[in-house]
Amino acid sequence: MEEDTIVAISTALSNSAISIVRLSGKDAISIANKVFTRNVDNFSSHTINYGYIKDNDEIIDEVLLTIMKKPNTYTKEDIVEINTHGGIVTTNRVLELLINNGARLAEPGEFTKRAFLNGRIDLTQAESVMDIIESKTKTANKVALKSLTGKTKNFINEQRQILLDLISQIEVNIDYPEYQDIEEVTISNIKEEVTKVINNLEIQKKDSDNLNYIKNGINTLIIGKPNVGKSSLLNKLLDEDKAIVTDIEGTTRDIVEGQINLDGIILNLIDTAGIRNTDNKIEQIGIKKSLDKISDANLVIVVLDLSRKLSSEDKEILNKTKDKTRIIVLNKNDLDKKLVLEEDLDNVIELNTIEDKNIEVLKTKIKELFNLNKIDNDNTSVLTTSRQITNVTKAINSLKEAINKVDVNPIDLIEIDIKDALYYLGEITGENYDEEILDNLFENFCVGK
Repeated sequence: MEEDTIVAISTALSNSAISIVRLSGKDAISIANKVFTRNVDNFSSHTINYGYIKDNDEIIDEVLLTIMKKPNTYTKEDIVEINTHGGIVTTNRVLELLINNGARLAEPGEFTKRAFLNGRIDLTQAESVMDIIESKTKTANKVALKSLTGKTKNFINEQRQILLDLISQIEVNIDYPEYQDIEEVTISNIKEEVTKVINNLEIQKKDSDNLNYIKNGINTLIIGKPNVGKSSLLNKLLDEDKAIVTDIEGTTRDIVEGQINLDGIILNLIDTAGIRNTDNKIEQIGIKKSLDKISDANLVIVVLDLSRKLSSEDKEILNKTKDKTRIIVLNKNDLDKKLVLEEDLDNVIELNTIEDKNIEVLKTKIKELFNLNKIDNDNTSVLTTSRQITNVTKAINSLKEAINKVDVNPIDLIEIDIKDALYYLGEITGENYDEEILDNLFENFCVGK
């Protein structure tokens, strides 16, 4: 299949200023030559050329044609990109014309897949391409760009090299024990090198939580009794009237969601139905959904009303959220205070939703809890996907198993665990890969990438 010349529309199909139709493969130039009014064979590589796309004698569009000859291209194959006017009909006609002249419609992510298979990028860089496309903030975009430059690949390769050197020493000692000038691999040497790699991997794995927040945002649940100010707090954070606010208990009966950008990190805000005992079946459904959301939240904001005494419902909410990362908001501090907490709790702040400065206090507390001010973007370009994190976890477990065996097992059995770790790290970069995993990875890409 890799011998085929593929084609796809690489821009959003809409009524826009331009669209780009991309060809890649050994016949890209010859196919383009069949439909362009000038001789493409005469063009120098990496040049933009003016002309028309034609179907026999019919002019389809006035275009700019870019030619890029292998190997200095995205796929390391010949690439032709045709900049058409951005109409849907025109763009589709150019695409259809190229298919009729010998190109095959590309599969999702096939251009990037070819870049990987042809050795231009590794799997971590391929994944970063998708991260760049999907990034919602400048911070997320910056992290993805760091990974695209090869920082993740370099880190993983450094750990693999340590293990490769150790395996080489072990095998030489096993195969040639009679040679006196060979450096002997000692138990302490194995422990030292393996521990070094474990520590390096665990540091990066720990930092992956911050990366997840950068990419996907912090799922933030706002929960509390009816009329404590949950919806007002949501509206204030969003700076819009997203949720209906009334004095009637049970106004919010379903999940209300919104997003804000907090210093480059997205907060996925979820306002919930007020927690209380009720006979209203619709409200009961909303309350159940609210409680179910607790387990999925990265952050829970428990809202209590300072102007009312602590109730059994308040206590239930505090108990259900005690094991979560949470902030307890004592709302309505502009009124007479009647609420007294029965124990000292962490991350408690007083505010009201009338004054803007109070909302800034809450935002500051969130940034403190998640160390958002300390995220070093220069060091956050590793382990950016669950696939990478899973393989690093497997590698760490294998290396720990090697450490556990080192004092009681023959050295060749220890080598098996080290080789397993080497394999898992190789899966991250694509040194070794499974075709099914590869297909699954690229099928999430858009067709033209």
